[in-house]
Amino acid sequence: MNLAALAAELTAGHPDTGAYDADAATAATEINAVNRSRNKTLMTGSEILNNVDASEWGTRSADQKQVVWDVVHLGDINPFGVEATLITAAFDGAGGVTLAALGAARVESISRATELGLGRVVVGNVIEARK
Repeated sequence: MNLAALAAELTAGHPDTGAYDADAATAATEINAVNRSRNKTLMTGSEILNNVDASEWGTRSADQKQVVWDVVHLGDINPFGVEATLITAAFDGAGGVTLAALGAARVESISRATELGLGRVVVGNVIEARK
């Protein structure tokens, strides 16, 4: 645990919700609350396929489907890279359900502790950081 980083955060306050509670247990709960979001840097092919709308898939041409299959079999994929552009092009004009689902899947909900790289903060961490 990076106590210096935790101490700085406890002093500065949460960027969205403000000051952390004076009670260590409550402060730990607040910093561990899942109330932030960030862009994913990698997605698996399965994550992508799980967000494909079946009815939209059925409207894609054989070439469009092949592009999607080729991309999802690459392994881990940058959801903001060239691969994402290829998937977007393959579903362009399909109705938007798949593209909306994939857009939402590229973002993950996290806690402020995770965002700061602190891992899970426990009461003892808060007590030590506030010394």
